[in-house]
Amino acid sequence: MKVSTAQPFQLIYSLFQHEYLGYLFESFVIQLDEKGRLTLQHQNISSKNAKEFGKDLDDADYELIKLMDEMQQESIVLKFYKQKVKPAEFFFKVYDKEKGDKALQETIHQYLEHRRAKILDLLDGKMIFEMGRDGEPTWKQIQWEKEKATVLFHFRRNEENTHYFPTMKHQGEKLEWQYNGSYLICHEPAWLIVGNKLLRFAKNVDGKKLKPFLNKKFIVVPRKVEETYYQKFVTQLVASFDVYAKGFDINTERYPVKPVISFSELVQTTNGELFDKKGQSNDPNTDESKILFKIGFDYGPYQFGYEPAPNSSVKLEKQGDNYVFHKVRRDGDHEIEIVKKLQESGLKFQNGRVSMSRGKAFTWLNENTELLEAYDISVRQTDDERKKYFIGESSLEIKVNESIDWFDIHAIVRFGDYEIPFKELRKLINKKTKEITLPNGQIAVIPDAWLTDYAELFAFMEEDDSNQNLRLKKHHLSLIQDLTNGKLAQVTMDRKLQKLHGFEEIDDYELPAAFKGELRPYQKAGYNWMRFLADYSFGGCLADDMGLGKTVQTLALLQSQKKEGVISPSLLIMPTSLIYNWQIEASKFTPNLKTLVYTGVNRNKDPETFADYDLVITSYGITRIDIDILNTFYFNYIILDESQAIKNPDSRIAKSVGKLKSRHRLILTGTPLENSTMDLWSQLSFINPGLLGNEKYFKNEFQLPIEKKQDVEKTRKLNVIIKPFILRRQKSQVAKDLPEKIEHIKYSEMSAEQAEKYEEVKSFYRNKILETIEQSGIKKSQLLLLQGLTKLRQIANHPQMVEPEYEGESGKLEDIQYMIESALSEGHKILIFSQFVKHLSIVKSYFDEKGMAYAYLDGTTKDRQGQVDKFQNNKDIKLFLISLRAGGLGLNLTEADYVFLLDPWWNPAIEEQAVDRAHRIGQKNTVFTYKFITRNTVEEKILALQKNKLKLASDLITTEESFIKKLTSSDISELLA
Repeated sequence: MKVSTAQPFQLIYSLFQHEYLGYLFESFVIQLDEKGRLTLQHQNISSKNAKEFGKDLDDADYELIKLMDEMQQESIVLKFYKQKVKPAEFFFKVYDKEKGDKALQETIHQYLEHRRAKILDLLDGKMIFEMGRDGEPTWKQIQWEKEKATVLFHFRRNEENTHYFPTMKHQGEKLEWQYNGSYLICHEPAWLIVGNKLLRFAKNVDGKKLKPFLNKKFIVVPRKVEETYYQKFVTQLVASFDVYAKGFDINTERYPVKPVISFSELVQTTNGELFDKKGQSNDPNTDESKILFKIGFDYGPYQFGYEPAPNSSVKLEKQGDNYVFHKVRRDGDHEIEIVKKLQESGLKFQNGRVSMSRGKAFTWLNENTELLEAYDISVRQTDDERKKYFIGESSLEIKVNESIDWFDIHAIVRFGDYEIPFKELRKLINKKTKEITLPNGQIAVIPDAWLTDYAELFAFMEEDDSNQNLRLKKHHLSLIQDLTNGKLAQVTMDRKLQKLHGFEEIDDYELPAAFKGELRPYQKAGYNWMRFLADYSFGGCLADDMGLGKTVQTLALLQSQKKEGVISPSLLIMPTSLIYNWQIEASKFTPNLKTLVYTGVNRNKDPETFADYDLVITSYGITRIDIDILNTFYFNYIILDESQAIKNPDSRIAKSVGKLKSRHRLILTGTPLENSTMDLWSQLSFINPGLLGNEKYFKNEFQLPIEKKQDVEKTRKLNVIIKPFILRRQKSQVAKDLPEKIEHIKYSEMSAEQAEKYEEVKSFYRNKILETIEQSGIKKSQLLLLQGLTKLRQIANHPQMVEPEYEGESGKLEDIQYMIESALSEGHKILIFSQFVKHLSIVKSYFDEKGMAYAYLDGTTKDRQGQVDKFQNNKDIKLFLISLRAGGLGLNLTEADYVFLLDPWWNPAIEEQAVDRAHRIGQKNTVFTYKFITRNTVEEKILALQKNKLKLASDLITTEESFIKKLTSSDISELLA
């Protein structure tokens, strides 16, 4: 029977009893007559159509309708039974008296009780009715009572038993509610209908305590079970509700609350053995042991544990034949406030308990002494028979003073009244020991904060020649600055030295007159920075972007050394391919510096000849071969260009350059970090030995936490240490006068034959790789994964790269050909990069077939510079095919204004280096980059992974390349999807 929204209507809520689900509500709209009275014309409404009647509904109505919808039998079946089934069949099965699902019944009951309680709270001011048996929604109106009813529980004990019964009052009058059809519609908490009144109760009485008495005057508790009954049931009632007793005593007692944190040690053991199966020590002196904190509250002689909603607590005492209930009034608000404050300070209690490592536990105690004192919270150890811990205040005061060549370190360590030698603390921390035995026998735990805040200081400090004092090398000034910024030490330092943290503030150094050229402002800043480092005998890493002029900045520095009267030569080591470029640049900018190119089979191996020159230029290969000659000479500077060549500390070249002797050291690189943070250790340990500790220390303290655990704080600390000695500027920051660089992604569709080949290979490798991962793990699958991904990438370019006999088409090659012809028709010069020489060969065949002139460079090319000059100086050569690896370094190709990247590389930084061959100082035209990507292939997935996998490098300095090692199972599944 539809209700018209054009005529007056009334929203009402009707209560009815379901055979299995108990009491439920439904919402209805009732049409009103001309006098505003309810008619028999009604319509059930739900969330689906409630808005039709929205003009008379408020927020509470919408919430009520939603909750009532969720309780209807169809909703229950849909929520708790995933298969399609009729409600009658569901209830017959779940609520069968013998075979029914009791656990599911209880789950459904709790679900409904929660919603019933919400509904009943929201019904204030609404029209409520009992539904008639014929489904009439307005059969009997119910009045929602604002004032809560109260319950008094009576106990009358005699010689044989105890009678127990409740009485009720409402609005000051005794309420008759037994034997008159009253009924409970909700138990948690209790809501009772008496006559036409809907009542709730003060103190949220549980309906289960009232239900037995709806049709029973009292309950009899026999003498033989009364003590158990009193202990388990009556104490709870006395604690939470009003109780009248006859035959036993209830004493109400009041005491001030005294919060107590008790703690004990939890030792992690495995079958009583010293080591577990993984070889981890079970020694309680290690970090494996934890501290368990419990929060409790003392009231006079009574101790109480944590309760989420404390009211009163009751202790039962039996005195002969009599019982005394000691009702202790607890300050619930204060207890809750204490727990909240402790949680906010770091003790994340769960049910009044929390465990944490010993270091963190005692750090918390030390850092929160003021909080403990402010709230008068006692701390007690409950297991001191095994080991008595010191729980007083500890402090570490450090003073740092700059001397001529060192920072002198002075410190005072205190645990309570005891002062501990700083050298002793340092030894313990470096051994990863966290305990100190105090003179009184107590064990003091070194706070975690000290281990975190001072870890690098403890690691890098050294004893002076007398072994009495501690000091720190000057190149660790960033650690000192970090201590200052964190207010962890009192530091006295030369203001000039402090400026190294912000090189923009470094004094301006005059360029030598003999330097032939001008430096851009950022290049001048780099020159000033290198001069400053030289003054303090610090090594540096100039890590500017490709094309920003690292060579010219370095030559200006070397010319200034000549002006300062330095007569010993500097040794410049670089890849062979860069030697010619350095010769050209040196002759242009520093023509009066005498330069020796120390290469070739006929080189003079007499080191005494070096003294006749200002610059000695050689290659990494020659350095490795002639190290026994070169290390006999003391150079002014040793400069490594493209210093990532020594990123592997175990390589022969890294060990060789480490043997060289010089007054200063400098490295130049656009990518100081390629594969891992160990790249940094190797290069920065060359320029400033000891800056990052030894290799083992660096691996444990920085590499593993940063790369395996993504430790943000360790990343920050490493950045702090290296920052003063690495200068990196990006083109977007400093080369404002460079023309615009515009990047495009050109998506290609595979040909039908190509797509078929791709799917065939993908299916083969996907099954094989995922099976290997499941059986042997990701590490054992990396080689197979690399093989599979490489084949898929090649097919995405052209199947001919995998199957030379393939005669079909390649969608990408067609697009490349079209784009090349289009760009050539407009007179552009194009750099064409691919990481696959096979791919370049396919494009080269196309050029040969069309008679197009081109330059070519890959790893086998002998005359690199000849190919560069050919492209740069010949207007008829508009195409340059370059392999990504061979052409990533030392090329200046500013004649090109188009760059084609034929396939995506895992590392975008390598792609950037390729683009930077054209987009560098000297370029006058806008550089257009086109990256060719084949749709629905692994190439698209690589683009996504580039974004997701490169955070490490950007946090530290620059780039990161080893994707395969960092792929997760989900990454691999996505790649091969």
